[in-house]
Amino acid sequence: MSEDTEMSYKVTAGELRQFIERIERLEAEKKDIADQIKEVFAESKARGYDVKVIRKVLALRKRDKDDIAEEEAVLEMYKEALGMS
Repeated sequence: MSEDTEMSYKVTAGELRQFIERIERLEAEKKDIADQIKEVFAESKARGYDVKVIRKVLALRKRDKDDIAEEEAVLEMYKEALGMS
């Protein structure tokens, strides 16, 4: 290995430690946020809302309106073909 290649692979303990600690902090924040989301779902369920439907609404809100419309049209067509509508 040339000296340049060796230099590019050197690990700086301080820098590595900073990356690891940042990731650990973010992971802890992610867990806190997940716990908060879980609490909101529990609260909505306690108030009588259907959590399963809330999750579907959240997923739909992330999608493009045209994609949703196309999927609903195909679903309606399939339901009609099966005598479900």
